[in-house]
Amino acid sequence: MSKALSHAKIVPRRSNERGHADHGWLNSYHTFSFANYYDPRFQNFGSLRVLNEDRVDGGTGFPTHPHRDAEIFSYILSGELTHRDSMIKKGAEGKEGDQFYRMKRGDVQFTTGGTGIAHSEQNESNEEVHFLQIWALPWSRGLTPRYHTKAFSEEAKRTAFLPILSPLKAGPGASAADEKAAEPTLPETIPIHADMVMAAGIIGVDKRFKWTVGADAVKKTEKRNVYIHMPMCKGGSAKIRLDGREDAVLGEGDGAFVSGVNAGDVLSFESIGEAEAEVIVLDSD
Repeated sequence: MSKALSHAKIVPRRSNERGHADHGWLNSYHTFSFANYYDPRFQNFGSLRVLNEDRVDGGTGFPTHPHRDAEIFSYILSGELTHRDSMIKKGAEGKEGDQFYRMKRGDVQFTTGGTGIAHSEQNESNEEVHFLQIWALPWSRGLTPRYHTKAFSEEAKRTAFLPILSPLKAGPGASAADEKAAEPTLPETIPIHADMVMAAGIIGVDKRFKWTVGADAVKKTEKRNVYIHMPMCKGGSAKIRLDGREDAVLGEGDGAFVSGVNAGDVLSFESIGEAEAEVIVLDSD
């Protein structure tokens, strides 16, 4: 097939070339430099700074730890992960909300680190939890710390790419009232302090999805950086082809750097494996 976006550069990031750390309780793959994995070629892509694919054993997890000046979000693929703010005592949580939430498949937990915040992420079940942990660089430092949690429809993801995050509508100059209102550019998404849109789709076998770069939600319209990731969900049976290119066929765990694209460009995805393909789009400045 011919390339639909001949001006786009697409460079695969193969699963087996990612950083990898197996701590026993935590099995983690790093797309970008993280912890003990360092590669100067993979520091960030636009505002995207961290993309870890993690599996955490039951009864373990990340104890209370701080975050600062980063936008951090967890996308749950299977299992259960409990987010708890440092001020919430175990056993006295009360109703689930932004400060305390037991996340399951389809849920996203989002943290603005800002001037400083501390929380824990624990797998309090008996089963493994599989999730993506993603960090973005905010458009300004010293933001007010904030949590958001939201569930996203599995059914909607099977129809088309479903936006998950979009820029805070008020932009970098947001007032305290704007921050409190937390209105995203795209309705029903979580607001992020970055010129970035995240979306997720589940593409059935032999089906096609399209992603419109920028999603009519971004400020920077030229030379955007779009990262595609395929989580390891189907035992290796899922596969996609990007932009009709044979050198841009991705398997599970693979990703791709798509650069040189502009807002309004349409990137095509074909599911060519033996199982449906879950695909994450991170469309950044």
